[in-house]
Amino acid sequence: MNVQFENIVLEKRAPIAVITINRPKVLNALNAATLDELSLAIEDAAADSSIRVILLTGAGPKAFVAGADISELAGLDEATGREYAMRGQKFSRHMEKLGKPVIACINGFALGGGCELAMACTLRIASDTARLGQPEVKLGVIAGFGGTQRLPRLVGRGAAMKLLLTGAIISANEALHIGLVDEVVPAEELMARAEALALEIAANAPIALQRTMIAVDSGLDLSLDDGLAEEARHFGQCCGSKDKVEGTGAFLAKRPAVWTGE
Repeated sequence: MNVQFENIVLEKRAPIAVITINRPKVLNALNAATLDELSLAIEDAAADSSIRVILLTGAGPKAFVAGADISELAGLDEATGREYAMRGQKFSRHMEKLGKPVIACINGFALGGGCELAMACTLRIASDTARLGQPEVKLGVIAGFGGTQRLPRLVGRGAAMKLLLTGAIISANEALHIGLVDEVVPAEELMARAEALALEIAANAPIALQRTMIAVDSGLDLSLDDGLAEEARHFGQCCGSKDKVEGTGAFLAKRPAVWTGE
């Protein structure tokens, strides 16, 4: 894909792709054009077999994504507001079901749509200067890109309600404490730590990574018995893959595995 982006930067350093939201003058606020470009970049990385893990971050030291573009939000009515929310939800869900891990590298403010974008990622690493929250109620609206659904799944109903109803902005360490982020590191170490984690993940079988994410994601909405059946189905599919033949063969031969993703 040969696309000229205005609001993001896509860098590929196989097996990692780095997508940077590049609107630092407005704290990387999400507008419609940026969402469109993010969709194209995610599709590009998903289609590239050399890319195993995607890192998502924001340009500059101040913000991952500071929220929606308020000038766009101000012009929405009931019908266009619903369409706007569904557009953001569609992108977030697509990224969630991409089949490749996406790691949010939260380098500053992750508010509103920015926090929702991070929650749709597979993992979240925050700098110690990061601040997270869902302050939509202060603008007369609610979280519309999945915040009312993903936040309680991550942190529990009580902690989610507290954040959603107060609009409070919390520190990275508080976010770690409640389970909203998975790691907190010094700001200057954020991208290095994210890349190290990405390489650790990318060293594993692509088929197994994909099937693990699908099993976990789908199982959250199932009973335990149905979830176990889903797990067994994916385990069986892995056992029928070339990656499983390569992985077990490499282990028995005491050599590194060479994955094909098949």
